[in-house]
Amino acid sequence: MSRNPATWPVGAVMASALVAGLPAVALADTHAPGLSHTTVLSGLSDPWDMAFLPDGTMFFTEKCDGLSVLLPDGEVNALLGIGGSEGYASTAEDLFCEGQAGMMGVAVDPDFEENRFLYVYSTSSMAEPGTNRLMRFTVSDDLAGVADRTDLIEDVPYKPEASDQPFGGPGAHNGGRVRFGPDGYLYLTTGDIHGAEVPQSPTLLGGKVIRIDRDGNPAEGNNVPEGFDPRIYTYGHRNVQGIAFHPDTGQPIAAEHGPWHSDEITALVPGGNGGWDPRPNMAGRGDCPDGYCGYEPEQMEGMDPAERAAYMPMTDFETYPDAMPPAWDNNGLSQGMTAAVFLTGDHWGELNGRMAVGFMGIGFGDTPVGQRIDLVDIAEDGLSVHDVMEMPLPMGPGRFRALVQGPDGNLYTAVDEGNIYRVAPE
Repeated sequence: MSRNPATWPVGAVMASALVAGLPAVALADTHAPGLSHTTVLSGLSDPWDMAFLPDGTMFFTEKCDGLSVLLPDGEVNALLGIGGSEGYASTAEDLFCEGQAGMMGVAVDPDFEENRFLYVYSTSSMAEPGTNRLMRFTVSDDLAGVADRTDLIEDVPYKPEASDQPFGGPGAHNGGRVRFGPDGYLYLTTGDIHGAEVPQSPTLLGGKVIRIDRDGNPAEGNNVPEGFDPRIYTYGHRNVQGIAFHPDTGQPIAAEHGPWHSDEITALVPGGNGGWDPRPNMAGRGDCPDGYCGYEPEQMEGMDPAERAAYMPMTDFETYPDAMPPAWDNNGLSQGMTAAVFLTGDHWGELNGRMAVGFMGIGFGDTPVGQRIDLVDIAEDGLSVHDVMEMPLPMGPGRFRALVQGPDGNLYTAVDEGNIYRVAPE
């Protein structure tokens, strides 16, 4: 379905439960439901995240365009564009996109009906050489615009240039997921920007999970070591692009990109260290390109994942014996683990309570490997997994960037290729 609402039939989007005639795709587990899909939006530019109101209204971001809202009747209002974008009710000239950076996570305030607050994470040129910012806006009553921008966090690091690194590029590793937890606090995930000192730094906000209240103040009980920025909840991360909350315990669980190996799912504890430290001359490492050892040794040199993990561990227990242990490491592979959400509701059958995790895949040319959604059965203590199964995709593979459970109980996913889908159990 085109992004242009003028071309849509009235009520074509989100008004029906399933597209008639689409075959159900069954999971291997006979007690799990079949799945069907609806294309909610297509023709988007790198859709990055979504957030819902109870009536199905869906806010969504496009990395290099801006923030929009899809109304239940199928109309789209373009609310806030980044600098240079056209067709939006307003633009913010300091916001820009470059590489992996741009307009990323979005979250709706739990008290939206009273305060109209919406939160957006985006890259800004307001401070040199640029930063990532968490902003709060007030949405108009008619859902046609946003106002009252308040920058709650202004100083998440941004990578301005590739420097001498033979990898990455400007705008790399920003994290970017914004979610409210069941504790009422706002969680923001950030990335290490290919900065060797960043993940373990007590003051730099890259490579962290941040927990604040809706005014930007540190949450009570963050429990970070003395001398740390009190907004930090956990540190020592590489690039967390997924965070979800266990439906029984409320514990936050992160999904994180690995370095040529070991994407990780980790249950977070206040003040915890993720154990990622890509500095040179640690654990026997020598010099590394631009001082960042995060891709040493090269994956394509033929070294198997276990050897790479021993040289450059994702969670370095030797250096940080009290680091938070991952519950799952994607079988030692790095395939671009991104968004995460728990599927809840009896309509999911045997999948009720599993965490869905998206993968963008890794590879070269037109043959990426690993593009999928996994369904992870995580132990209640968050320290292990009972089982992992791959979701058969009724809409086919893609670079899965966002996963959100909508108010209708179904799974919504955004793919970099420009679509937002709705996946429903039968």
